[in-house]
Amino acid sequence: MNIKIISSGKKEIFPFAIPIGIGLIESSINLTRIALFDKPDLIIFIGSAGSYGKLKIYDIIETSNSSNIEQCFITKNCYTPIENIITFNNVSRETIINSSNYITTNENIAKKYLKLNIDAENMEFFSVVKVAKEFNIPVKGIFVITNYCNKNAHNDYIKHIKKAKAKLINYLIEKNIIKEINE
Repeated sequence: MNIKIISSGKKEIFPFAIPIGIGLIESSINLTRIALFDKPDLIIFIGSAGSYGKLKIYDIIETSNSSNIEQCFITKNCYTPIENIITFNNVSRETIINSSNYITTNENIAKKYLKLNIDAENMEFFSVVKVAKEFNIPVKGIFVITNYCNKNAHNDYIKHIKKAKAKLINYLIEKNIIKEINE
């Protein structure tokens, strides 16, 4: 079975994962390239996520559901004619990860995402799920929470990313997704 483990890049580089870029555009371009030239049987996207408040730091979640809901939608200042929630496995109780090219730093906005049953955010996952669905490739995201979506989001991400990556690697080993690695 051709399983591709992918990650975003920069601080989220893993020796066993292919980095696809940061944000919605880079990740969709690079994952499309992979799907066209070496189509996998399964895509596993790994990385960090920011919690809107329900999930705790270092929690690990698995999901195939993502949304692309911008803050202007939350504040009722815009609309979209495109599909903005993708449910790959049609499991309604799975965690939904929101994606945007921007990180939420307003706690009140974060609470509004929770009211929509969206628990966390990761910049790339919506494009990963969208590309996977387009190429009919099963997809899963495995995320470790590094921060809450508040004014300290970036500093907390920096503070927690090293330990979060170690916890994520241990989780992947425990789940037999990867074998033990030496970094």
